[in-house]
Amino acid sequence: MKKNSKVSDAIEGVKRGDLVSVSRALTLAADGQKEADEILRAFFKDLGRAQKIGLCGPPGVGKSSLSSRLISLYRKRNLKVGMLAVDPSSPISGGSFLGDRLRIQEHIGDTGVFIRSIASRGMVGGLSGTIFSQIHVLEAYGCDKILIETVGIGQDEVAIARAADTVVYVTTPQLGDEIQAMKAGVMEIGDLFVVNKADLEGKDKAVSDIRAALGLGQARSLSVQERLHHGGLDAGVLVETKEPRAWEPPVLAASARDGEGLEPLLESLDRHEKYLKETSEGRRRLKNQCREELSLYVSRRLYRDFLSKVSEKDIEDLVDHKMNLVDLASEILK
Repeated sequence: MKKNSKVSDAIEGVKRGDLVSVSRALTLAADGQKEADEILRAFFKDLGRAQKIGLCGPPGVGKSSLSSRLISLYRKRNLKVGMLAVDPSSPISGGSFLGDRLRIQEHIGDTGVFIRSIASRGMVGGLSGTIFSQIHVLEAYGCDKILIETVGIGQDEVAIARAADTVVYVTTPQLGDEIQAMKAGVMEIGDLFVVNKADLEGKDKAVSDIRAALGLGQARSLSVQERLHHGGLDAGVLVETKEPRAWEPPVLAASARDGEGLEPLLESLDRHEKYLKETSEGRRRLKNQCREELSLYVSRRLYRDFLSKVSEKDIEDLVDHKMNLVDLASEILK
């Protein structure tokens, strides 16, 4: 197959560490078309090079501010950081309401940081269908840490556990009712819990409430990621694992505005990365990320190829009731 020179140039540029090429490669990867296949083929081998940290939680809890602080701390360690900030998409155009992300603008111009806002394109759970391909681009660029900030849809945000190695659930003292109402999905995907805006009144109660909620389900001998891939957290389909989940999620109070509690957060992230490397949980999560990526790719590829086989006459026949939709779909799928 003849290679597209535009794609080849982008691939070579990423390998050289060229920021413009990284931007082009991410755009191609997000497109989901045939050029995206070349990007994925070139960079899939970089799977697992970076720690992927997912930040989730309701809107307005300060995820962007917290991300900016984490980037600064990692840069002080001379680590290269990538960030994918997932924004909601228009259900009509598929375009994203990509915000200015003013809180992370301070890092623009730093060649050790690459930040990209990407559209969720209607994916349930607040993630983009091409999120994995874009992660591989940043891994190939040499990022040590990749932050994935989701759109903020609260308890339905369990999909982040399929893409991230470490999930940080962020809330604030202001959301007391939300903390009380936390359900199994949110509580089980979190590897770390952060009560941000700790300069506000009520942080101790918020931390206590989360710890109490976590205490109700500490005997977790099942991998959350495996449950997500075998029917979901609420489907009642459980997959036995050979070792219990030894990691006990810390609950931390922090203030992205004042800098309070950020070092303990960084230390907890380091400890979780070490835990994943030293136990089978790390490999288990990588395997489930591969399952998810494969599932998304096959679905996207089938959809793309399926639509190319539908003619205008086929649609006319459906409208005129000359063809049954099920029969037409079955014929095309053959």
